[in-house]
Amino acid sequence: FTPGATVFSTIMETATKTVPDEWEAEEITRELMAKLSLNLDGINEDSLIDSLSGGWKKRAAIARELARKPDLFLLDEPTNHLDVQMVEWLEHYLSQERVTLLLVTHDRYFLDNVCEEIWELDDSIMYVYKGNYENYLEKKSARIESDMASIDKAKNTYRKELEWMRKQPKARTTKSKSRIDAFTDVETKAKKIIEDQRVQLDVKMSRLGGKIVELKKVYKDYGEKQILKGFDYTFKKGERIGVIGKNGAGKSTFLNILQGIEPADNGKVNIGDTVIFGNYSQQGLIVKEDMRVIEFVKNIAEHFPLSGGGTMSASQFLNLFLFPPDQQYTYISKLSGGEKRRLHLLSILFRNPNFLILDEPTNDLDLPTLGVLENFLSDFPGCLLIVSHDRYFMDRLVDHLFVFEGDGIVRDFPGNYPTYRLSLKDKDEPARAAPPAINEEKSVTSTSAVADVEKRKLSYNEKREWDNLQKEIAGLEKEKKIISEKIDSGIHPYNELMKLSERIAEINSLQDQKELRWLELSEIAG
Repeated sequence: FTPGATVFSTIMETATKTVPDEWEAEEITRELMAKLSLNLDGINEDSLIDSLSGGWKKRAAIARELARKPDLFLLDEPTNHLDVQMVEWLEHYLSQERVTLLLVTHDRYFLDNVCEEIWELDDSIMYVYKGNYENYLEKKSARIESDMASIDKAKNTYRKELEWMRKQPKARTTKSKSRIDAFTDVETKAKKIIEDQRVQLDVKMSRLGGKIVELKKVYKDYGEKQILKGFDYTFKKGERIGVIGKNGAGKSTFLNILQGIEPADNGKVNIGDTVIFGNYSQQGLIVKEDMRVIEFVKNIAEHFPLSGGGTMSASQFLNLFLFPPDQQYTYISKLSGGEKRRLHLLSILFRNPNFLILDEPTNDLDLPTLGVLENFLSDFPGCLLIVSHDRYFMDRLVDHLFVFEGDGIVRDFPGNYPTYRLSLKDKDEPARAAPPAINEEKSVTSTSAVADVEKRKLSYNEKREWDNLQKEIAGLEKEKKIISEKIDSGIHPYNELMKLSERIAEINSLQDQKELRWLELSEIAG
């Protein structure tokens, strides 16, 4: 951005290069400002770009580039620092525009909604996959299986060729020279390592007592903006909550109040004696950059406790989060921005907290790291609170949502984000009765939210989902029985048994999710 430039002048400068008419350029500028909400929360045409937060700067940058009306649009992590509503608007805009789009993103729903094919750069080779993210996973899995078979074959050839090489005299013939070249190719292939990040940890979490965190009639204002109005909630063991709302709605402030970092204006926040918070914020890693990566982690702890009584060393934990041994002795100052965020994240997890609070944890993380993080959090037995624009990430990990609706109102919604979006569409139907408003006298609790939902009937889509869930749960149970019989038979090789065991774990997780959703819909159906 140009130093000292305003929001309006930044977008207008680009718009005037696109259309010759100044009046039309002004219309385009104001339209983009409105669509990207660059006229709300105290921001106006005269606001200086330098004074904006990261999220608002990102919006201004997107508006500036959209004003170009490009034929080719290059986007590098466009959803970082945007709230969920703005991500959805950008999805819709890009899917409607006639533009060639090339983007780098970790946001898998965004990718599915705007892209027709996926390019993956792996080990200096570009692989192209047609279709959506699910198809990419299937095709990549098939490719890896094929590669592993090729590597096994190459290893057998390599052993034979190595024996031949050792027997050869120093003077090489032309014929043996070509065989040596072929040997080099086989050696490279035989020594190729295919990484597998599907790691599960049986975490021995720090003990969490019966009293966790209790918020009673909590109020918080910032100037004329009300953040919380009589918020009332008691956290229970194993809670997995997603927090959504527009930028500036007060989500980060809420997280600070919850941890006792920032005081409430009124009300009580009672934190249990056994609670150990693990707080991953957007501020980033604050550490001496002349330290080595392994030294930084060992300063936290030498080992990570596992439930079976064993431990995982600091080096093993770093390796799990994609810091291989040769990188562990790198100075922190040499790490990229994404690597520093990954180190920050794993350092919080390595402290073994029992209440994790993650504020936009997916920003600047690549898909392999996200896969490792999702696997870790799926098995995490403590309380989990996530603020994220990444809908795919939240849908995998949370059971219900705190929705910051503005004016201090926080709605506790039972279900994931797609279900929440569906409920908003249902609410817009003329026949649908409006949900009761949340006021100062009514607490925001999970039980009251369920009671609100019970006052309506299942929509057509929910009825169909309910019917399908019963069939899917039965199908998963049948599949689990068949796999268990295969495992018990004792006739299958070790590699296949490992795959069968992994599938059993996946089925158990799917069953839990589907049964919980079925129960929620059953309560609505009465």
